[in-house]
Amino acid sequence: MRANGVVQRVAIVGLGAIGKAVARKLDEGVTGLSLSAVAVRDPAAAGAFLATLSRRPAVVSLGALAGHADIVVECAPAQLLVTIAESVLREGKKLVVLSVGALLFNPQLGQIAERYNAQILVPTGALIGLDAVLAAAEGKIQSVRMVTRKPVKGLAGAPFLVERGIGLDDLREPLKIFSGTAREAASGFPANLNVAAALSLAGIGPDKTLVEVWADPTVTRNTHRIEVESDSASFSMTIENIPSENPRTGRITAYSVIALLRKLTSPMRIGT
Repeated sequence: MRANGVVQRVAIVGLGAIGKAVARKLDEGVTGLSLSAVAVRDPAAAGAFLATLSRRPAVVSLGALAGHADIVVECAPAQLLVTIAESVLREGKKLVVLSVGALLFNPQLGQIAERYNAQILVPTGALIGLDAVLAAAEGKIQSVRMVTRKPVKGLAGAPFLVERGIGLDDLREPLKIFSGTAREAASGFPANLNVAAALSLAGIGPDKTLVEVWADPTVTRNTHRIEVESDSASFSMTIENIPSENPRTGRITAYSVIALLRKLTSPMRIGT
């Protein structure tokens, strides 16, 4: 938390739709935080965007991030998470992870965080009800199920579809394209279903959380419905997310990151 007026430095990895939105919000001003650095694949391409900020952050390599920040926000491709996380966590820093699915396949990152007194933070993102799931998990959860409906373009390039030669271009009606566990969903849809991974980590784990994915040409928003049965409550919730400039990602994801960052420095914290 902020102490004695000290402002915590925030670095961002990746300036796609989410990274840019988070950078803009930080540049506009978030009490107790400042945008200190970014790491991007193509610094020249990022230059035009960075020039629009009132305070231009340093552009650094992945390995140099920890030296420029107290908190690092990962908005990068999932395959980069381990490289990013290991260097940040070994320096005892906080890491906000959006590639949540990759956490399921790299449990060593939690061990590294514990060893170096670092912290991995997963924002609520595009899902609803994680607070309720976390609370229910303090008791006994019997089942968790998530049904996702996405516009066809929001599923383009997913490994699950590519590997099976499933084409969606001519789809005219809703089609269930996947049914399985959250772990399987994270593997088959690494850029599309981080919400399923976050839900599984909050609740009964990636091998017991069940997921359905529908490609739906009749919808324009990424829609997630979760259904939970537990010894403390039975509940279901649905959220329809307005896509960002990246059709795989809802606008609310970036806002969720900012809400989490505000919580880190706020004297009052609302929610679990």
